[in-house]
Amino acid sequence: MRHWPLTELSITTPRLVLRYPSLDDLDALGDRATEGIHEEGEMPFLVPWSAADPGERARSTLQYHFRTWGALTANDWSVEFAVVFEGQVVGTQGIMGTDFAVTREVKTGSWLGRRFHGQGIGTEMRRAVLHLAFAGLEARYAVSEAFEDNHSSLAVTRKVGYQEDGITMHDRQGKPVATRRFRMAREDWKEQPGFEIHNLGPCLPLLGLGPA
Repeated sequence: MRHWPLTELSITTPRLVLRYPSLDDLDALGDRATEGIHEEGEMPFLVPWSAADPGERARSTLQYHFRTWGALTANDWSVEFAVVFEGQVVGTQGIMGTDFAVTREVKTGSWLGRRFHGQGIGTEMRRAVLHLAFAGLEARYAVSEAFEDNHSSLAVTRKVGYQEDGITMHDRQGKPVATRRFRMAREDWKEQPGFEIHNLGPCLPLLGLGPA
């Protein structure tokens, strides 16, 4: 789309493709949400959308992506990728920036269909979006946050090289729960072989990094 070049943006890694989702990709993400994202009794999200019934999980997945498309501005943006493994959409990986042209700081967030856990996909898709942040967007920092009991997310964050950056308390379903914050500086990022960004240039003005 000439007026929305994000539709052509993608990142490739040795095993994955991260691409701006088509409507068919969103339908597939809805299927992954329906199948389940985490074990019963867990809640990795501040907004407990994954506790809804399967049909509502699918609809809210699509609605979330539609909202991010409509709300994107050069000063406050979120780019949510569909993650494709062996030809199948398996989850989503996001990167967000607020006043990025000044702060040069991004946040990341993601989820992966439960049946695809334990295969190293979460680590590889996080490394992919960090490649976009540091090699593509010339970020200075990347930050991430996860509940203390979200052990898989914390393990990925530590594995790829973030440093601890404090805690934040939240009301999660009526109980006080801490999230652990993490930060990675550009000088601590280690570029991985086989990671490539495609069609970023036309997208830069939408992210506040060039003339509109």
